[in-house]
Order: sequence, then structure tokens, then C-alpha cells
Amino acid sequence: MIELTGMNNKPFILNDDHIEKMEEVPETLITLSNGKKYIVIESIDEVRFKIKKYKREIFTHGR
Repeated sequence: MIELTGMNNKPFILNDDHIEKMEEVPETLITLSNGKKYIVIESIDEVRFKIKKYKREIFTHGR
């Protein structure tokens, strides 16, 4: 799960396993597999970085 910032500048936690697609419109619009949408202030590249960092922490924990 990753921490993102909504358009109201409040942070929230999102389960990145449910992301279906991301678009820049110019804000980043994240669509989940259930159809729910979130607009965040982070760029697509920032969101991808957070996802990669989180996955790396999970899969390398304890090694």
C-alpha cells in the first residue's frame, strides 16, 4: 500500500494492487479495478516509484 496526496492536500493510503490504469489530465487520475477513481497531486512517475519502492520492501524484507 502506498501513501498518496489527494487534491485537498490530505494524504491517504491506496492499495496499489487494485490499480487498473493511470492517466495525466494534467493531474494524475488513478482508476481502480472496481471503477473507483482518485485524483492525486503526484505524477505518474512518482506513483510508479512509490509502488516499486513498496514492492521492493515487501519482497526483500528479511533477506
